[in-house]
Amino acid sequence: MSRPALDRRAPSRAGFSLALAAAAVLLCACNPTGGSSRSDLKLTAPSSGSAQSQALPPLAGEPSELIGQGPIKIALIVPLTQASGPSSVGASLRNAAQLAYLESGQSDVSIVVKDDHSSPAGAATAAQAAVNEGAELILGPVFAAGVKEAGRVAKGAGKPVIAFSTDSSAAARGVYLLSFLVEGNVERIIDFAAQRGKKSAAALVPDNEYGALALAQFQQSAANHGMRVVVIEKYKPGQPADAVKRIAAVAGQIDTLFIPDSPEAMGAVARELTAANLDSKHVQILGTSLWNDPRALKLPALQGAWFAAPENAGFNAFAGRYRAKFGSEPSRIATLTYDAVTLAIALSRQQGSQRFTDSSLTNPAGFNGADGVFRFRAEGLNDRALSVLEINDAQPRVISPAPRTLGPASSG
Repeated sequence: MSRPALDRRAPSRAGFSLALAAAAVLLCACNPTGGSSRSDLKLTAPSSGSAQSQALPPLAGEPSELIGQGPIKIALIVPLTQASGPSSVGASLRNAAQLAYLESGQSDVSIVVKDDHSSPAGAATAAQAAVNEGAELILGPVFAAGVKEAGRVAKGAGKPVIAFSTDSSAAARGVYLLSFLVEGNVERIIDFAAQRGKKSAAALVPDNEYGALALAQFQQSAANHGMRVVVIEKYKPGQPADAVKRIAAVAGQIDTLFIPDSPEAMGAVARELTAANLDSKHVQILGTSLWNDPRALKLPALQGAWFAAPENAGFNAFAGRYRAKFGSEPSRIATLTYDAVTLAIALSRQQGSQRFTDSSLTNPAGFNGADGVFRFRAEGLNDRALSVLEINDAQPRVISPAPRTLGPASSG
């Protein structure tokens, strides 16, 4: 089948192109450099929303920034400010959107940038202002409570949303999550472990929101792939000792240990694993993409461990162009706004009046973006093509490349 090409000539990247092929838009770009901040972690793992309640109140009628002059208007809602002042993550998201626009060449799109002040009320105010100003599509917000508020406003106006929360409860029909969802992450690593012959697993899970989401998917994926779950042990964050001892007591019955915890928390967990003689020489340790961070990669107990994550090449290329343009490091999630803007521009060129319809956005062939292939499901969640990496000498090494295409779409 022929592939109609969509030219994206950019002054900084001659020949950079984006194709809409058999209905698959090829975006382009972008992976992690170290140094995740506390703010980045909150954006990577689901947040309870307590930070939003302390955020600055929205300002009615405050001015918006405009990127571009095209007649097709889209809105970008990001947390440019928070209770303590300007947000570096919000600024990075905004900059990535500008980079995508600049690299797209001439475009009929203009982007209205709105600050949600890291609050649900601010997200609702920003979404209403965007709708009033004629936005056909809303990109963002980031935090789950804000996504729900912006989605409520947008759905009332019949406008779609592409948001960046990792909390799957924020998804809905017409509210699509472009983020890295823990459910897909866990499914990929459990599927791979089962393919490698792993049959009996234990789970060591922090007693928090992220742990609960990961555990639910772990149990479902283990059942789907015929893996027996021998024991599940939960621990209060920062207090894994007793739970690790209980896992060690059944070590002879398991060949796999799943631990969905954050990089800063894994130091304490790793010390207890070493003391209990639990490492990947004795039992295969599995984690999530949160481990793609120097703080986790350097831990002795995690050498030989496996985790699923986007491959790094695309983000690294994006980060190089970002540094050249803005003189700073991008947030790890900056590729989300880069991809969202690139996708919006591509659809505006290829799909005419159908550019932002549900059928265009939920194209089952998907889109190839900064961190690999992804697609939106009808219910608002996403599927992503992820690689599996093994930690060796404090470095992640790809042992199962990310697929270049996605399998049959599930019904939503």
